[in-house]
Amino acid sequence: MSMPAPAVVLLSGGLDSATTLAIARAQGFACYALSVDYGQRHIAEIAAAAAVARALEAREHRVMRVDLAGIGGSALTDPTRAVPETPTSGIPVTYVPARNTIMLSLALAWAEVLQSTDIFVGVNAIDFSGYPDCRPAFIAAFEQLAARATKAGVEGNACRIHGPLISSTKAEIIATGMRLGVDYGLTVSCYQADAQGRACGRCDSCRIRRAGFEAAGVPDSTRYQAAESPRP
Repeated sequence: MSMPAPAVVLLSGGLDSATTLAIARAQGFACYALSVDYGQRHIAEIAAAAAVARALEAREHRVMRVDLAGIGGSALTDPTRAVPETPTSGIPVTYVPARNTIMLSLALAWAEVLQSTDIFVGVNAIDFSGYPDCRPAFIAAFEQLAARATKAGVEGNACRIHGPLISSTKAEIIATGMRLGVDYGLTVSCYQADAQGRACGRCDSCRIRRAGFEAAGVPDSTRYQAAESPRP
């Protein structure tokens, strides 16, 4: 029997990345989960990522640290900037400058060490907040960069960047995850979750997540803060 091919899966601890890990696993890859502590407002998502990695039997789970809070420019890394609790237009203040570029670069480096030619990332271009680094053009451009920026790439073993959820609605993502056995109660998607990982129910991410469960006809397993109730 041949050994399963290794794949690096970026795992934030949220709904989309957990589903992506389940997809990579279902495709027969030996999954190496990578989470990034980048100075985000709360660390609960890192604990959630660890729980998801265990539940979905990742071969290994690593946490790498990058000080994006030292750069600032986002409500997710600067606690003095408020997270919007009403719908916004354009690219919102929760956009973290170059976040996915940096995370994919870390994944690319680990993939090369693992002699892996596959990286999975849970970006989505439909039910998302308008971030430029969640779009197909970005993924295609990074894959081209990876082919030219690594020893493996120039020697003919270029890495493929898989974005299996990029054209899926949140309801479709949830339906896929349920079929693959994802426990969404373990995940944290909220931009301002508390220390226990409980969601605020008001931020953009919470609204999109809740609407996805409703559209999928699946009970919402999100843990909300006791003093808060989700807004329509």
